Amino acid sequence: MPENGKLAVPAQTLKSVEELVEKFARNQDQYRNPAYKEDQCRIEFINPLFSSLGWDIENRQGAAEQYKEVIHEDSLNISGMTKAPDYSFRIGKDRKFFLEAKKPALNLKTDPAPAYQLRRYAWSAKLSLSVLTDFAEFAAYDCRIKPGEKDKADTARVEYLTFDKYLDRLDWLYGSFSKEAVIKGNFDRLVESSRGKRGTGEVDAEFLKDIEGWRNSLAKNIAARNQQLDIHALNDAVQRTIDRIVFLRIAEDRGIEHYQQLQGLINGANIYKRLCNVFYQAEQKYNSGLFDFKKDKFSLDLKIDDKVIFDIIESLYYPKSPYEFSVLAAEILGNIYEQFLGKVIRLTAGHQAKVEEKPEVKKAGGVYYTPKYIVDYIVKNTVGKLIVGAGLALPDTNLNVGARLASPNADSNGKRAPQAAPLQPKQISNLKILDPACGSGSFLLGAYQYLLDYHQKWYAENQVEKNLKEGKIYQGPKGQYLLSTKEKRRILLNNIFGVDIDPQAVEVTKLSLLLKVLENESEDSLSKQLKFLHEQALPDLDSNIKCGNSLIGTDFYQKGQGGLFDDETKYKINAFDWQTEFPLIFKNGGFDAVIGNPPYVAHELSDGEIEHFKVSYEDIMSGRTNLYAIFLRKAADLLKPSGIIGFINPKSFITDKYFQQLRNFIGKTYSIEHILNIRDRRSTFENVLQAVVILIMKRTPASKNTIVKIAEVEKANDIVYGKIQSCEVPWHKFKIGDEDENVFIIATSKSEYEIVEKMGNNAILLSKLSEGAKTGSVQWDLFKNRFSKKSDKGVLRLIWAENIQRYYLSDSKRRSPMEWIMPGKELEKEPLKEGIYICTQRVTADEQPRRIIASIIQIPDDFRACFFENHTNIIRFDKGKK
Repeated sequence: MPENGKLAVPAQTLKSVEELVEKFARNQDQYRNPAYKEDQCRIEFINPLFSSLGWDIENRQGAAEQYKEVIHEDSLNISGMTKAPDYSFRIGKDRKFFLEAKKPALNLKTDPAPAYQLRRYAWSAKLSLSVLTDFAEFAAYDCRIKPGEKDKADTARVEYLTFDKYLDRLDWLYGSFSKEAVIKGNFDRLVESSRGKRGTGEVDAEFLKDIEGWRNSLAKNIAARNQQLDIHALNDAVQRTIDRIVFLRIAEDRGIEHYQQLQGLINGANIYKRLCNVFYQAEQKYNSGLFDFKKDKFSLDLKIDDKVIFDIIESLYYPKSPYEFSVLAAEILGNIYEQFLGKVIRLTAGHQAKVEEKPEVKKAGGVYYTPKYIVDYIVKNTVGKLIVGAGLALPDTNLNVGARLASPNADSNGKRAPQAAPLQPKQISNLKILDPACGSGSFLLGAYQYLLDYHQKWYAENQVEKNLKEGKIYQGPKGQYLLSTKEKRRILLNNIFGVDIDPQAVEVTKLSLLLKVLENESEDSLSKQLKFLHEQALPDLDSNIKCGNSLIGTDFYQKGQGGLFDDETKYKINAFDWQTEFPLIFKNGGFDAVIGNPPYVAHELSDGEIEHFKVSYEDIMSGRTNLYAIFLRKAADLLKPSGIIGFINPKSFITDKYFQQLRNFIGKTYSIEHILNIRDRRSTFENVLQAVVILIMKRTPASKNTIVKIAEVEKANDIVYGKIQSCEVPWHKFKIGDEDENVFIIATSKSEYEIVEKMGNNAILLSKLSEGAKTGSVQWDLFKNRFSKKSDKGVLRLIWAENIQRYYLSDSKRRSPMEWIMPGKELEKEPLKEGIYICTQRVTADEQPRRIIASIIQIPDDFRACFFENHTNIIRFDKGKK
């Protein structure tokens, strides 16, 4: 690639495009004739154009259906008619952009209808860019901008070309939409260059606004009209009403329910009563728990004003609605709901409803959804490894990247190790996969999708006739073999399990999984299967997805304090007995895989809960209550011997002294299969500065023969393109120091580990030499009074790690070492008052070069006296002045 980031256009691409342009120019009167059909244009011009850009348009590589690079006519339903974006271009299974094809007789430059059609597809699917072309014209659109029925053809258009400009602009065309451009990041850079444009409103943010508005109006109306409901029943009523409407509306656009079924209800009075009749019919059809009125004893009797339901339903249909729900992926819906669950309904005086942010969410700075590629990576290296035995199982791409994570099928010398045969479906049915903090269900969706793909591939390649006869698969409209609803239900009930402390989160997880069961189904396919099977379409997930506190068992109430807890406190704590809730699983030894993104911080915990954690998890507790550390510990109790865990969690446990006991526990209990470091702290969760790693461990103690696979990416989404540096090291090189000071070392070359090993054998850790003038656990509230103007040298200074640069102290964007501050409480330790000191950053951000960051200070010349915050080391250099 040239230094300016532009891709060199291959000679074959140039030749192919020249030939296509010349052919069209020669006979364009014929091609622009209305009699010339779109299908002809696709075959003669559009397919060859994108083939020349490196895409496998015709699937010449013979990839399975779910792994094709280009999907033709991604099926969906618009306004009761079967329509589709003509092409979906993918890397692995991830859509990158849609292409909508038209015949050349149309004027794409001025006609707004084709552009609106494309943008509605792509915006609902959360694709940043997509293409509209009839070959005579080529238009690229920024599809993050919310589409409107009155938009002009050039609204959100980022580029427009006529065919005679293709050769002049081939650098741009190839550098933006070729397969190479997508793999090497040029496509993403094009997306970023247009980010922040006026009017940008991505589908998840817009739909979140809508459902939050529905919650607000429903909460106020239900609270006012149904005074008998307590706060928990009110939250439940609002959540169930929204979930049921969303489910049925999505089912309509997928062709499973009659289109405009809900819209027909708003023409008349008593809308909610008639809506409940639809809910009741849905229960007869689906039997899913979502519409279970035996457990839900109050929804049918609710009083809700017509206007409230009218406004909700009206906003879900054209022209009010820009959404195309058939392409709204379950992962996008999960992201929306994850944010939605960050707020809760409260009751104020007079039984008035008020929606507020949850205190723990407010203190954590928001809710952060795990990107799909992170979920997929963890699933492949946990569930995939259990099934295929090779970690990165079921190759989901044919990228030639070369730098993939080292295969578990090869030893450190590169020799291929024996590989166990992949599991068959009957064996897979025994696997139990758990997310103990499932939230809106993103990890369970990822695991379920992996299982669906694996089974579909296996049934299509083994004993096909038998599998068809037994109803495990059926043949789709294009001749492809698809999993039956019966088989999807069986897999879900056998393999997928989750727990969350939030009852609303549990219901959302169930909703997401049920929608996943119905993917690729139509009313016709579903009715045929149900008639054949004599069963309802969906499973009841109450035995799989449960509500409770994964970290606190019912023994919490039995320690002499049972009478001290009122009902509201017990509801909040929500103690959970794993053995009672999943008896058969623990009878068989536990779960095979525990995956997820557990909570990181411990906000809003009572003193009783903190004390319980200190007692129940004393083997890993060392002064701080970090929930992610406790989840790492708890997973050991939930896993079978040799079970596997896959979490994404903060990087702090690797080196932070507060996690020494956790590291010791990991070494004695787990063997780390591999760890993936994400260097750019800003790239994993939007608007969050958090250093994270992906941790894959097996439930067997580490030994001298344990090999750890270390991997690293610069940005989180580099995982998608396989831009992973990696190496393998023995356990004793990965972990250095004794049990009191052990740390984990992340590097991606053996030469670096050789240096680390020499350091471990011949050097002293800086923390062994460090002075004790740190602020300790009270660093955040030790200093109360801050002064904005200069004072004399008689006051204390607090120096932060980020103030320490190479050879000098500096102000940072957030904090200054020159603040004039006074102690707000009795100091735990004496400040530094005299001497020359070397001060270092104890934790250095990954994005900085790998080097020691240190400076020298002299007291009292530089300061009269000072404290250092916890992420520093202070070494006395000389007890007197120079």
